[in-house]
Amino acid sequence: MRTSPWLVFTYSVIIILGLLIALPNVLPQSTLQRIPAWLPHDQVSLGLDLRGGSHLVLEVDEADLTKERLQSLLQDARRVLREKGIQPKAVVRSQNQIVVTLADASQSDAAVTELKTLANPISTGLSAGQADLNVTANGATVTVGFSPAGISANVDNAVQQSLEVIRQRVDQVGVSEPTIQRIGGNRVLVQLPGAQDPSRLRELLGSTAKMSFHMLAPNNQPGPGVTMMKDDEGNSYPVLDRVEISGDRLSDARVSFDPNTREPVVSFRFDSAGATRFADITRQNVGNPFAIVLDDKVLSAPVIREPITGGSGQISGNFSADSATTLAAMLRAGALPAKLTVIEERTVGADLGADAIKMGVYSGIVGFALVAAFIFVLYGTWGILANVALLIHTILTFSALTLVGATLTLPGIAGVVLGIGLAVDANVLINERIREETRKGKGAFAAIDTGFNRAYSTIIDGNMTALIAAAILFYFGSGPVRGFAVTMALGLIISMFTSVAFVRVAMIEITRRRKFKVLNIRPLIPFSPYDKHIQFMKARFFGVTVSALLSIASVVLFIHPGLNYGVDFRGGIQMSVKTQGAADLAKFREGLDSLGLGEITLQSFGDNNSILVRAQRQEGGEEAQTAAVTKLKAEVARIDATATVEGTDVIGPKVSGELASAGILSVVIASFAMLIYIWVRFEWPFAVGAIVTLVLDVTKAIGFFAITGLDFNLTAIAAILTLVGYSVNDKVVVYDRMRENMRLYKSMPLREIIDKSINETLARSLYTNATAFLALVPMAIWGGSAVSSFAIPMVFGILVAGASSIFIAAPILLFLGDWRRRHAKAPASDENVDIIPPEQGRPRKSAT
Repeated sequence: MRTSPWLVFTYSVIIILGLLIALPNVLPQSTLQRIPAWLPHDQVSLGLDLRGGSHLVLEVDEADLTKERLQSLLQDARRVLREKGIQPKAVVRSQNQIVVTLADASQSDAAVTELKTLANPISTGLSAGQADLNVTANGATVTVGFSPAGISANVDNAVQQSLEVIRQRVDQVGVSEPTIQRIGGNRVLVQLPGAQDPSRLRELLGSTAKMSFHMLAPNNQPGPGVTMMKDDEGNSYPVLDRVEISGDRLSDARVSFDPNTREPVVSFRFDSAGATRFADITRQNVGNPFAIVLDDKVLSAPVIREPITGGSGQISGNFSADSATTLAAMLRAGALPAKLTVIEERTVGADLGADAIKMGVYSGIVGFALVAAFIFVLYGTWGILANVALLIHTILTFSALTLVGATLTLPGIAGVVLGIGLAVDANVLINERIREETRKGKGAFAAIDTGFNRAYSTIIDGNMTALIAAAILFYFGSGPVRGFAVTMALGLIISMFTSVAFVRVAMIEITRRRKFKVLNIRPLIPFSPYDKHIQFMKARFFGVTVSALLSIASVVLFIHPGLNYGVDFRGGIQMSVKTQGAADLAKFREGLDSLGLGEITLQSFGDNNSILVRAQRQEGGEEAQTAAVTKLKAEVARIDATATVEGTDVIGPKVSGELASAGILSVVIASFAMLIYIWVRFEWPFAVGAIVTLVLDVTKAIGFFAITGLDFNLTAIAAILTLVGYSVNDKVVVYDRMRENMRLYKSMPLREIIDKSINETLARSLYTNATAFLALVPMAIWGGSAVSSFAIPMVFGILVAGASSIFIAAPILLFLGDWRRRHAKAPASDENVDIIPPEQGRPRKSAT
């Protein structure tokens, strides 16, 4: 039995290239700069939870955008009717449409024709070519409004324009390596690495920055065409609606200082047309007040003392140096086409990010070492080959992450670690199959060939169920959770090369060169769970009863006291605070409760120096959230001068509701997807048994969250979905052996087949559960708060999944098999193997 030299060469090239691509990730920048330019230099990008920074999701305010567009449409409607000599009694905006009341109803058709000229064709999407306006007439009344497709087109254009404006604003304040991209139909994601002030970012990105210049009403009298506006000090001004000059006429804006007061001011300059218009206005209105308005707020209202012909001016007010710089940057970048609402904000301090990297790397290395040591103990010298494959698997995973441009997050590191545990699963299956074939008396090459062939379908089935979970997690998840899904999926795919293809070629070469006649894979420590004859099905009623009681108790715990929902699911503000000494929770609680911000909860995590502060969502929009964050930070600093805020999350109710719905939906869809997969690969009793067991496993995981008080957040959903994939993976291995034995032993009763199959796969179940457990335990202990909601429940879930495969899934299959036998009308054919073997027949060799 020989391996093609070309195959060995191909595998060698893949491994060498993977090593070269992954190498820059462990080299310092100084070394990386000295290596030749033709070698790879790219590194895996680190997420904000590892390098620190801010993450904001902004949403275009559709209602505000429509209102703004209707205001422009109102002016245009009056203009076209006036130009065509059509006399309206009134042209007013009513809710989301313009209502034109004509003096002469006979002019209705002409008015409709002229108003339709204001429509623009939609350029993209399924509605391309259609007009964005609906114009209808009813007697002397004509209504004009945006069609649903027109509103969608307006939002789409606003998002595209907003991307450019945001990019310019971020460039103006000098943030390096920003990530600005569109997500969904009406949202923009902005990620800014490094230490950023969240309140300043909100002001920079959430402000429309629509500046305009208006005259004030004569004698300060409100009336038609006048809007009352306030400044920062609460003073009211009757501002004429008519815009004298719009902010798009500004050509520059800079921060300077008043020579008399030394306070920051914003100096601006108009373009040539704006300068001419500004000179005319100031010449005609000497002695009258002139309002400078930004986003419906009066910045200043100076009295015009003399004509200003130079085309420049100053905006003064209660500016700090930072706020003046931010305003100048916004004015230079231009106004946003619509108001953007910050619906999600996450900030991670650089120190916290560095700690996360250290904890993630340390726990990953320890997890790898524990798994490698366990494999070496299990398989002796052949375990070294499995560990080499494991090391290559890790290297290729990082090279794949580099090639696809993935962003590595702390949950992503957890995905790499879990991938190591799942990759070992394939090695265990293969080695256990080879051991089994050797015990049957087969020679070395025959044992390798049969062992790999019989393990292959089981590995495919197990990996497919985990990939289904990863795909659904990626589709419904966001941010770090998607990073976890990507790393886990890449790990599963790469394991098919390292654990199956590479190991097979290496085993054949070693066996051929060492001229082994028999392949003895011996453990370092004698331990043999083989040839056991445990009658597991005798305990089936006990196992199902205990499982059902635990699941019922979990449902009760879910109802009361309930889950400790994180800010992801209930919205609000969450802060990570670290103190130099032990945090005095009572003192913090007393001080923070006095702020009048509603319900505030405090929770210790990690150590005595770390506390989690949660505040409910504040009434009053984004300004209220910013003010609340500022108050909380100030109070934390007052209570303990050594305290530092290491991270802040602000989640709006819309986002939290969407995340909760997506989380529930993803678990349900994953369960149905696996039901269908197992139904197709096996039969419906197998699928039903797996899904019922899955429901019991998931309810126990929910109960674990309730009884431990762990944060139930996006990471927790990732844990449950991963547990779903892992649990089904475990059942697939047992099911695969049952199916094989049903074909092999046609006359054996189903109960005996199930017991025999469980005994034959017992070693594999024990070993793979142990490796996954060892891989995740260091992450659960040292991974920190960012992955505690994933690693700790997964450790618990691995134990539950292993037990449920034997004591829940198998008994359910037996119950269904007995029921099906009683209701069977005809025996199954050899071509379509039934799970109910006929009473007669004799053992025959499996075709698989």
